[in-house]
Amino acid sequence: MAGEKILIVDDEQGMRRLLDRVLAREGYETVAVPGGDEALRELASGGIDLALVDIQMPGMTGLELLGRIKEFDPGMPTIMITAYGTVESAVKALRAGAYDYITKPFETDEIKLTVAKALEHERLLAENRYLHEELAQRFSFAGVASENSRMQAVFDMVSSVAASNAGVLITGESGTGKELIARSIHLNSPRKDKPFVVLNCAALSEGVLESELFGHEKGAFTGALGTKKGRFELAHEGTLFIDEVGEMSLNAQVKLLRVIQEHEFERVGGARTIRSDVRIVAATNKNLEDEVRAGRFREDLYYRLNVVNIHVPPLRDRREDVEPLARHFLAKFSAEMGKAVREIAPRALSCLLAYDWPGNVRELQNAMERAVVLARGEVITPRDLPQGLQDQDEICLKVPERGGSLTELLEDLERQIIVQTLRREKQSQTRAAEVLGIKRTTLRYKMEKYGLLEREE
Repeated sequence: MAGEKILIVDDEQGMRRLLDRVLAREGYETVAVPGGDEALRELASGGIDLALVDIQMPGMTGLELLGRIKEFDPGMPTIMITAYGTVESAVKALRAGAYDYITKPFETDEIKLTVAKALEHERLLAENRYLHEELAQRFSFAGVASENSRMQAVFDMVSSVAASNAGVLITGESGTGKELIARSIHLNSPRKDKPFVVLNCAALSEGVLESELFGHEKGAFTGALGTKKGRFELAHEGTLFIDEVGEMSLNAQVKLLRVIQEHEFERVGGARTIRSDVRIVAATNKNLEDEVRAGRFREDLYYRLNVVNIHVPPLRDRREDVEPLARHFLAKFSAEMGKAVREIAPRALSCLLAYDWPGNVRELQNAMERAVVLARGEVITPRDLPQGLQDQDEICLKVPERGGSLTELLEDLERQIIVQTLRREKQSQTRAAEVLGIKRTTLRYKMEKYGLLEREE
């Protein structure tokens, strides 16, 4: 890819010039030096994406330089160049962390292909690291794990199932983060270096869905101007995430079941059988057991997909995660927009906590993005929130106008908190106590103290 910077290290001036010319024509930025000491100075100056190193050099050898490179940047791809007959040294280099080696004399196409593959490999690793960080930010709130017991169970299940090849069905409402859970399973599995391919069944008609899954041959139907690989081929040896699997037609379900059972398929309009080594992770916001009973989903496919079930709870059932998530999104969007919005006003926070979040984490993310856009100062206020959240302001905590001692005011606020929490949790004392972080017996004592038990009865 144009713009990436390659360090060439070779004591032969002719070889340096050749490599420099070949790679510059491919659009790479190059810097060529004759030895290890000069190479280390270039590395220290920064910006190097890949190193091409000759093994046989006077002074610091290529193997010694490789060791120094790995100390400096363990992830930097390094390709070793060796003369014919010294392949044993190249094997040692591979064991020491080199990406690959090329033997002199070589074709220029070999150099170009090896460099491109090494850089692509590094890009994939960087994407995996990004997804790991994104998952941590979305579910662990920048390193602070969720305290919700149901989310802890989700994390534990992901850790347990990732290393296996078992099919996983992720259930939960829209916006809860089912795709991120699927990516986490993939990134923690033995298939992590292979493709993670996504297919959303809800966005495709039946005819298009079959072509997207299995691919098609040229001329298979009107508009099929060329051969196209399907998602199963693209995900070979990796993971295929089938989102909204409950939207599949019965005909498509039959074909999906065959692939899962037989590990093979044919493209639409094709006769050649293609082997498939793909792990299936599916997700749905429907109750598939109800769909099976209604005859809209095949029972045999349901059991194939649902070897392990992971249910992601809605945000309203883990309200203790609302504030950390909101502050995470506040920091994220403030940085992206270059705005100095640093805080959420208490009344705005109360609105966030009082809302039921039918759109779950996705809705919270959108609400915080809007709030940062509209914020006029450093603090988000209720007027910056969407109208549905602003409506919560009328039930937010109020300091009594009559005044009173600090103890009386605190007791009044505590009573309001208990009343609102019970209202949100549909008068379930057990769930209200969990949300408030107190024992149920303590909640009962406080309800009795404030005359709420009599009102309940």
